[in-house]
Amino acid sequence: MSYDVVTLGRISVDIYPDDVGVGLEDVTTFRKYLGGSPSNVAVAAARHGESAAVITRTGDDPFGTYLHRELTRYGVDDRFVTAVPGLQTPATFCAIRPPEDFPLYFYGRFPTAPDLQIRPEEIDAEAVREARILWSTVTGLCQEPSRSAHVAAHQARPREQLRADQHTILDLDYRPMFWASEEEARAQVHELLQHVTIAIGNDKECAVAVGEGTPDEQADRLLAAGVRIAVVKLGPEGVMAKTRDERVVSAPVPVETVNGLGAGDSFGGAFCHGINQGWPLEQVLDYANASGAIVASRISCSDAMPTPDEVFQLLRERGRAVPEGATR
Repeated sequence: MSYDVVTLGRISVDIYPDDVGVGLEDVTTFRKYLGGSPSNVAVAAARHGESAAVITRTGDDPFGTYLHRELTRYGVDDRFVTAVPGLQTPATFCAIRPPEDFPLYFYGRFPTAPDLQIRPEEIDAEAVREARILWSTVTGLCQEPSRSAHVAAHQARPREQLRADQHTILDLDYRPMFWASEEEARAQVHELLQHVTIAIGNDKECAVAVGEGTPDEQADRLLAAGVRIAVVKLGPEGVMAKTRDERVVSAPVPVETVNGLGAGDSFGGAFCHGINQGWPLEQVLDYANASGAIVASRISCSDAMPTPDEVFQLLRERGRAVPEGATR
């Protein structure tokens, strides 16, 4: 089977509070959701109508069973999700203190996690090679054997051999708690960029990848590394995308923020959809921005991913253009 989007890497159970505006020590009730950035991106892409699969590993435990069920419920193919005997499925707790304070606490990821035990021989080379988009994150490079598995997946689809409708996207998602140093992360990103056609990150993540500088300087360095589209998130100023021929900035789509943690994953899944639809880059960014804003206005991440109709409605309400000919 050929997929529109295949993601590779982290998966976990998100444990989010029902109580908003207080620290974890004061929370009385929680809910659980599917989590982990690449898995959330697959869910978001599926919600937009893309055929999606995720390559990852869980613990051999009830939470692993739960994640399989959730992926299936969201329409994400789970055939490449396997269990690791002896390891527990990770859980991630967060506190929700809008508008800007959403601390994360990772459990079951140290010294390793099941999704960092993906082995190169477990990569389905055909599924990876034929996918229209392969999405992975820098976090997956932080430890072996996951690092080698990511390299194997990218080597299965050389950049120069990709079809016109194919992209390899690297989410520059840098989380310092998983790395010995920024220098180590930068060295691994440098090696992987030779396989990447689109890189996405905020200022800090781009700085780890290609050094400090203005957003334009960072984008130019990514383009110099062979990336075809460099996407730099500008925080309150929106997001910029740059190619060798085009520079586009999409302003934020204002909403009342409830939980900002899933916005980036929602942006990613919507971005994949817009790219696969062949929309102009400006409209891809607007659509992805609106999709991220919708999730930021809700408590959960995976369960909050919007449908195209919801995104189109928000774009119209904010006076933004809906892609011409868009049907979903």
